[in-house]
Amino acid sequence: FHFSLYFFILHIWVVELKPDRPYLQVRFSGTAELECCYIAGGSVDYKWVKKPSASNVTSDEITNSSRVSIILEGKDKTTCSILTIKQAQYNDSGIYRCMLYKDKKTPVYTHGTFLVVYKPLEKTIDISENNKNRILTAEGILLVLCVLLPSASLFCQSKRLTELEKRKIKSEEENIYQGLNLDDCCPAYDQILRTQVTSPYQDVDNVIEEEDDIQLEKP
Repeated sequence: FHFSLYFFILHIWVVELKPDRPYLQVRFSGTAELECCYIAGGSVDYKWVKKPSASNVTSDEITNSSRVSIILEGKDKTTCSILTIKQAQYNDSGIYRCMLYKDKKTPVYTHGTFLVVYKPLEKTIDISENNKNRILTAEGILLVLCVLLPSASLFCQSKRLTELEKRKIKSEEENIYQGLNLDDCCPAYDQILRTQVTSPYQDVDNVIEEEDDIQLEKP
């Protein structure tokens, strides 16, 4: 027994179903081609049915039309029904299956193919290669500027703060000597020097005077 083959025994007739393509995706206004293949033990009638995506909707029979064609091909013992849909529309999406039947016996359905009709996204802006290169170049320049401008701003701020700090220190040094008068400082300085020079002699003189006073008190 092969898992890819499915057998149905219905009263007197036997049908062997070949695997169907489970999924088919077609562009809008494109062409979709579906097929169902089987091996039957005699003549079998068939028809294509479509079940829309909604599960509660009944299946519709597919017939030949200006956009739809159904042909039957046989190779060895295998019979294939090919369904071709031209200028596919959105409402063509759904599950397509073959219904095989003989006389009034119970019909057999193939596994089916889920058809999806889609429309690709279109370009909203058509840009040439030269314009793309220019845009990329402009983006690169803007990126460099975004990196350099903040760095330059920080550097200028740091330099300005350093200059302000130097000016502040210089101003404080000038304020220290601003209240001093050189004319008043020089005499005071000279007086200090004279005091340091004459003080030893003044001490000796004081000692002599004290000794004289002491001697005068003895008689």
